[in-house]
Amino acid sequence: MTTQHSTPCPEPFLPPDPQAAASSRIADLARWAARHQGADGIQDPTDYQALHHWSVTDLEAFWAAVWEYFEVDATTPYKRVLAEETMPGARWFPGATLNYAHHALRNLHPDAPAITALDETGAAYEITGRQLRARVASVAATLRDLGVGQGDRVVGYLPNTPHAVIAFLATASLGAVWSVCGQDYAPKAAADRFAQLEPTVLITADGYLFNGTRHDRRAASLELAAALPTLKATVLVDHVGLGRPEDRGTRLTVPWEEAAGRVEYLTTTPVPFDHPLWIVFSSGTTGLPKGIVHGHGGVLLEHLKILGLHCDLGVGDRLLWYTTTHWMMWNLVVSTLLTGATTCTYDGSPAPVARPDVLWELAARHKVTVFGTSPQYLLAMAKLGIEPTVHDLSAIRVVGCTGSALPASAYPWVRDHVGAGIQLASTSGGTDIVSGFAGSAPTTPVWAGELSAPNLGVALAAYDAEGHPVVDQVGELVVTRPMPSMPLYFWNDPDGSRYRDAYFTAYPGVWRHGDWITHTSHGSVIVHGRSDATLNRNGVRLGSADIHDIVERLPEITEALVIGAEEPDGGYWMPLFVVLADGATLDDSLREKIRDAIRDGASPRHVPDEILAVPGIPHTKTGKKLEVPVKRLLQGAPAEQVLNPSAVDNPELVAYFARLGAERSERSTHHT
Repeated sequence: MTTQHSTPCPEPFLPPDPQAAASSRIADLARWAARHQGADGIQDPTDYQALHHWSVTDLEAFWAAVWEYFEVDATTPYKRVLAEETMPGARWFPGATLNYAHHALRNLHPDAPAITALDETGAAYEITGRQLRARVASVAATLRDLGVGQGDRVVGYLPNTPHAVIAFLATASLGAVWSVCGQDYAPKAAADRFAQLEPTVLITADGYLFNGTRHDRRAASLELAAALPTLKATVLVDHVGLGRPEDRGTRLTVPWEEAAGRVEYLTTTPVPFDHPLWIVFSSGTTGLPKGIVHGHGGVLLEHLKILGLHCDLGVGDRLLWYTTTHWMMWNLVVSTLLTGATTCTYDGSPAPVARPDVLWELAARHKVTVFGTSPQYLLAMAKLGIEPTVHDLSAIRVVGCTGSALPASAYPWVRDHVGAGIQLASTSGGTDIVSGFAGSAPTTPVWAGELSAPNLGVALAAYDAEGHPVVDQVGELVVTRPMPSMPLYFWNDPDGSRYRDAYFTAYPGVWRHGDWITHTSHGSVIVHGRSDATLNRNGVRLGSADIHDIVERLPEITEALVIGAEEPDGGYWMPLFVVLADGATLDDSLREKIRDAIRDGASPRHVPDEILAVPGIPHTKTGKKLEVPVKRLLQGAPAEQVLNPSAVDNPELVAYFARLGAERSERSTHHT
């Protein structure tokens, strides 16, 4: 039974453009499904809610439609779409054999750019479809000669450049398994991930660019190679021109130019639908990072859906999404190739001091149609006074945004400073499914501060503590029916217990993701933050993201973090930590301004107990605020029990909050 509190549907910030909606690929799929799949209830192809209802009530028909609409090329056919509907353990498309790399390369025009390589200096070069296929064939032959076969692991320690894309596609073409992380990871942190996989080959680079500096990672690459005893060889990319390091007995044996410069014919190995494609890792804030294994077929279908339908990507489009290789968005950047569109790689800072608007400049120069970023980037652009429209951004039709909830305040800025008709697509998903749970499409309205709708094929709901779906109330984000891109398993989890514990203990047979959301009666989704970081003041649950949104709008504040800590005496402490903008001082006047903003923008109950200035907020390597670890540090837990410092963007901040916790604990003990 669904608990529903009926509220009138608000006017959207941006209704769908009728012409764009009608000509979109998602509307075309709806027409196709009505003709070929007998999709009941789809009278209007631009009626997103009707299409979504069909996609989650008839899973087999929907995913068969995605398969056929995008003409998936299987070597052997599937026997049934969904043989077992269980979570975990759903069996999708048994009998089918295929290869992801084949599909990534098959729709590329031989003489058109497949990849546009960009960096923070503004430099660019292009790789055509023909060149990409040739380089993938060459690297695949090199890997094969180095002993890589089906099921073996190849790992990359690489920045976001075409080398990473080519290495991944070459690995996938062999039926081998890929994993990658960026070079801002220390060698030990990279080894914590890769050593679990017992890789055969490491592909690494001499360094990367960031904020005007060439970062030399040759010594780090040698250290990482030495920490991976199963390696048969290491391939070195000369990316920033630092040259080859002295080997010192390690296995830096093959220059990239040699690996990628052969003349070979590409063949791809057909593998079962659920054969491992890549392993992506959890942030690893506590203990060793978890290796999340995804399959060829599940990723292929999910990414065709999210990129081809929700993002409306196809031949002639160009996607530029700022990401590092260890963030799941890199995987989607690569999958842009599945649609026949051009993907852009980018090496460098998103806003280097010398040219903070360089991403907009590049988007204009290269006629990018889908521009992807994070809420922090858009908010920073507004605070820096950047005017993107000094560049010709007329090609952009979608600004995608993910990583955290996009505050309502950012929507008018995008409209006024990027483009009035641009679809602002705020999305929420996870490394766990390497895709999104909710977002938008050309056929959905956009409400400021909200995600337009659950994605196609995602049976999303908000559950209360008793496991009942609720509407217009805060609840746990759950998925009640399987998705093809849910993990096959976790690496080194032979009985599946870690996998089950991660998602299925709260509501057996239902995926619990760990986010607080409101599923509104007008169909949208509002993300309030991680449920394990929920503020619970006097029995009332408050979303931390709601407070962050309000405070981070203030020009004096660059970032904020609020936590709620239960105290030994039964009390509850809810401090707000703020990072001040240059020139700002946290005096009584600013504290009152912050309290007033929270009181007016949320409620008096959201006003914190204290407001404290801090030098920074610690994040995971992918930019997520470490709310729960900070809470535990402030409750006095030792840092080594709370998180792995190598998984944090600034370990010094961990020590800072640990000292705050120790000082608070000492004062409490002394007072007692």
